[in-house]
Amino acid sequence: MKKTKSTALVVVLLLILGACGDSGGTGGSSTTAASSEESTTTAAAAATTAAPSGDKVEVRWFVGLGAGDQPEQKAAQEAVVAEFNESQDEIELVLEIVDYDVAYTTLANQIATGDAPDIIGPVGRDGSNGFAGLYLDIEPLIESTGVETSQWATAAVDNQREADGTLVGLPFGSFPSAIYFNRDLFAEAGLPEPPQEYGPDGVTVYGEGTEYEGTWDWAKVQEIAEILTVDGNGVDATDPAFDRTTATQWGFHWQFTTGLFQNGSFWGAGYPMAEDGTADIPAIWEEEWKWFHANVWERGISPDQTVLDAGDNLFQGGNIAMAATHLWYTCCIQSDEIAGDFWDYGVMPSNNGTVTANLHADTFRILDSTEHPDEAFTAMYYLLTEAALDLLTAYGAAPADPALMDAYLAAQDERYPQGVNWQTILDGANYADNPSHETFLPGWSEYKIRLKELETGLLSNPDLDLDAEIAQVESDLSAIFAENAEG
Repeated sequence: MKKTKSTALVVVLLLILGACGDSGGTGGSSTTAASSEESTTTAAAAATTAAPSGDKVEVRWFVGLGAGDQPEQKAAQEAVVAEFNESQDEIELVLEIVDYDVAYTTLANQIATGDAPDIIGPVGRDGSNGFAGLYLDIEPLIESTGVETSQWATAAVDNQREADGTLVGLPFGSFPSAIYFNRDLFAEAGLPEPPQEYGPDGVTVYGEGTEYEGTWDWAKVQEIAEILTVDGNGVDATDPAFDRTTATQWGFHWQFTTGLFQNGSFWGAGYPMAEDGTADIPAIWEEEWKWFHANVWERGISPDQTVLDAGDNLFQGGNIAMAATHLWYTCCIQSDEIAGDFWDYGVMPSNNGTVTANLHADTFRILDSTEHPDEAFTAMYYLLTEAALDLLTAYGAAPADPALMDAYLAAQDERYPQGVNWQTILDGANYADNPSHETFLPGWSEYKIRLKELETGLLSNPDLDLDAEIAQVESDLSAIFAENAEG
C-alpha cells in the first residue's frame, strides 16, 4: 500500500496527542500526552518487555493497540512466547506489552525513531488505521513458504486485504456485538428478559405474550430502560418524581462502545465521507446521537460524563441493566471481587426494520520496516495457528478457524458457568455493519479526536445544540479529509 502524507501526519499527531481509543480492546479511556518526551517516558514505564537471549534472530511482538494488556492476557501471551522460543532454535520472539492508553503514542515514537517492532497485534481495523500504509504484504511470504490457509474461509482471508488488494493479515478472531443484560435487575423489576434468538429477517419480538410485547427495536430498549433506571429514592424514570441527578442504576449504556462513529452505526451502517471527499455524517447516526443525548439529559436512562469519570465499567459493577457492546467485553466483567455471573446476552435491536450488529475483527500484522520478514512471518503464523486457542481464550475473541470453536466455547463456559447463551452473540456476526464503522478515512486519528470532542460535549452539556455542532463537525472533518487525502 502506498504511503501517503496522511501516514506521516498521523505519526506526528500521535506523538503529540496520543490515542483516542480502539474499539477492539479493553475499552479503557485514553490519555493525552503533554509532549513527545513525556509520552515516551510514560510509555516506557507502562511497557512489559521480555528480553531476548542467545544468537537467535530477534523478532519483536508489540501488544497494546487492542486486547492484551489485562493481567490474564499478559500471562497467556508470556506463556505462548516461552513455548514458541523453546520449540525452535532460530527465532527469539520478544514480547512488548504496552498499556492500552499509551500504546499508539509508544508505537508512533518507535516508528519515528527507527526502532519499530516487527509484529503488532492483536489489532482491529481501528487500531490499524492509525498506521495505514506501514504494513507488509504477506502474500509473497505465504506463497514462498507454502503455509496452509485453507482452514479459513476465502472471504475471511480477503477481508484482510487493503483497498489496493495487498494482503496484510490473516483471520484470527472476531468480536460480534449484542446486548449484555443483568438478569438480576430484570428479575427484580419483573420484566421479561431481552430476546435471545434473531427472527428470520433479524427482527424479533420482546416480551411475547406479556403486557410489554412489541418489536425489539431501539424504541423498546428506551421503554424498558426507563423502567430499569432508578434514582437514589428508589423512583424509576417512568415516574415524574424521578431525579436524574441522584440515579444509582441506569437502564442502558454504550459500554466501551462510545466514540459516536461506533454507537451511531449500531442504528445503521454508513460512511461519513461523500464521493467528493467532504464529510457527510449519515442521517441515521445523527438520529442516534440525538437519542443518546436525550437518554442522558431528558430521560436520564444513561449515565453522563461525571458518572463515567467516577468509574466507566458500570455494567461490571451491577449498575447497568442493558449494555450494548462486543464479545471482547468478556475481558472485563469479572474481577477478584466480582464473580461476573449475573449476565447473559440478548440480540441487537432493530431500527426501521433492520438489525445492525457492529463487528470487530482482530489479527496480527507485520510492519514493512522489519529487517526479518521471513522470521516475523514464521512467528506471526504461530500466533495465528498453534497458539491461537490459548490467545483467543485470553482475549475473548471468537475463532476465525471453525475447528477451534467448540474448545473456545468450553473455555468460556468454564470462566462464566452461569449458562451464557454464546450463540446469541455469535449470531450477531450475520448482521455486521457494512460498510464497517472502522472503514479507513483520511486522517483517521484526527477524525476520531474530533468526534471524541463532540462526544464529550454530548455527555457534559444538557443544552448542546447538536444540529449546530454536527454542522461544525462536518466542516472540520472536511478540512481533515482534504488535508490528509492522497496527492
